[in-house]
Amino acid sequence: MTTRALGAEFIGTFALVTATCGSALFSAPSGGGLVAVAIAIGLSVLMMAYAVGHISGGHFNPAVTLGLVAGGRFDAAKAPAYIIAQVLGGIAAAAVFSIILGGYLGGGKVEFNTFAAISNNYGGTGGFSALSAFLMEVVITALFLIVIMGATSSSAPAGFAPLAIGVALMVLHLVSIPVTNASLNPARSTAPAIFAGGTALAHLWMFWVAPILGGVLGGVISRWLQEE
Repeated sequence: MTTRALGAEFIGTFALVTATCGSALFSAPSGGGLVAVAIAIGLSVLMMAYAVGHISGGHFNPAVTLGLVAGGRFDAAKAPAYIIAQVLGGIAAAAVFSIILGGYLGGGKVEFNTFAAISNNYGGTGGFSALSAFLMEVVITALFLIVIMGATSSSAPAGFAPLAIGVALMVLHLVSIPVTNASLNPARSTAPAIFAGGTALAHLWMFWVAPILGGVLGGVISRWLQEE
């Protein structure tokens, strides 16, 4: 493991959370809706996988890192440093958008969200139960790992993995945004929750445990499917 690999994970996660914050804070409420968020996040992972994936493997997600460990594709000893780099990259991106939001001058029609609104959550009026949120995050993250491991298999067509992974992430966000605001990624969940505080921070444990469980499950299933 090199500092370049950690830098790539920091930058890749920074880009992913930038896409999340930018689209969810500004594009979604001004007419883009959840489709804009899903597209932005899927394309951000696609572009960064091509840009820096050859340096670090392009995880950008603690659940992916641990899922790849479970799938026999990544060294467990390297996982803690990768996860730290990913979380710091996400927080840095959210911090930038906190400053941007603070620069709103007022007046006119307000068409942007808050960090609380874009954080992952469950419960409350109009929300889903903890069980529903947990099940959703486990299932979609497991499916995501199955796509990642399949697309990056030595038997898969070369050069197309980032495209498959980005499209999968887009689809899985379309499925899960109405339920949990779509995590699949503890680093993505941590970043806005820190700036939202309150319920988002109290519920953050769910969006570490469920995606990591799903990632590990997906990694184990893929290891069996790919006969690795």
